[in-house]
Amino acid sequence: MSYDFTTVLDRRGRDSLAADRIPIPGAEPRPGVTPIPMWIADMSYAVAPPILEAMKRRLDFPSLGYFALPPEYFDSIIAWQRRRNGVEGLLPEHIGYENGVLGGVSSAIQMLTTPGEKILLHAPTYVGFTHTLADTGRVAVHSALVRDENGIWRMDFEDMDRKLKEHRIRLAIFCSPHNPTGRVWERWEVAQAMAVYAANDCLVISDEIWSDIIMPGFRHVPTQSVSEDARQRTLAFYAPSKTFSLAGLVGSYHIVYNDYLHDRLRRQSALSHYNGPNVLAMRALIAGFDECEDWCDEMCRAVDENFAFACAHIEENWPGVSAMRPQGTYMLFLDCADWCASRALPLAELLRRGVEAGVIWQSGEDFCWPCSIRLNLALPLETLKEAFRRLDPIFR
Repeated sequence: MSYDFTTVLDRRGRDSLAADRIPIPGAEPRPGVTPIPMWIADMSYAVAPPILEAMKRRLDFPSLGYFALPPEYFDSIIAWQRRRNGVEGLLPEHIGYENGVLGGVSSAIQMLTTPGEKILLHAPTYVGFTHTLADTGRVAVHSALVRDENGIWRMDFEDMDRKLKEHRIRLAIFCSPHNPTGRVWERWEVAQAMAVYAANDCLVISDEIWSDIIMPGFRHVPTQSVSEDARQRTLAFYAPSKTFSLAGLVGSYHIVYNDYLHDRLRRQSALSHYNGPNVLAMRALIAGFDECEDWCDEMCRAVDENFAFACAHIEENWPGVSAMRPQGTYMLFLDCADWCASRALPLAELLRRGVEAGVIWQSGEDFCWPCSIRLNLALPLETLKEAFRRLDPIFR
């Protein structure tokens, strides 16, 4: 590989939520054990060098005043979407800045619904959606994904349709690729989901923040690409933050083709007067999309190697635990129901034991799914192997 995905970064005390916080209340690593952060969704890889160089160049000029997004910002997004996702016809007027995908989702929810309204989501459900709906006074209705005979997570279209009708839902949040399961939806699946939404006159917020992190052999299908109706019905949100490990810079963007919806979203997002871009985040996005495609591809291959190791190891060594090998994202979702049942142990005890061993992981119950755990595998392979060595005595 041309880039470094093997160096272990000690992020403790370096402005890192992942390294400095434990999401399991009351749990602590044993004394002398160095924790391995594998919970929140940011990478343990160093940021791509061209991005750091672009930010350093910008800081060489000693002024950080007000600014407007330059044409190259929009050009970079348009070219990236064309190369990565085959998107044609995307224009600057379809694109808008957002302070984080969840900020954009929150704005869209507030402009399209009123407090107390119900919104359809798939379960498992990204915890950020749960908090955003609670914070804005909206009510989540979950349509559970199901695993087929091969263990692949699938949408239940009949259940989606039934719940849209039963609850008179007019807005859905669609996560593509899906977090936390790592599912990359096939075109026919996206098209069928959008047909269900259309039949129920339901608008769609499509969170596509993971769309650049796709494993070899799979391809992301933009929700807006499956039909003209989907193009007009959907508000899509993207960001370079997962792609290039830039969550601390915040910036993301939306794509909305429907003029009416786009105008309303821009107005809603502007109400706080704080939905403006950071100049370094803007330069990081341009450098990432213009100069770091090969870095992104290598990162995906490194993550896929981690998935291969982890899934084989789990199947061979952790009875009662199962996981679909992810097709996208860098998150692995463990089903621990059989393990917990066979030992009559609650998930909380399993989580505590893992943290005690120094593996900082996240409860899948935060994602509205029982007896499950989410693991971040965007870390050096040798660190992953060490984490699994620590977990082996617990699961065996």
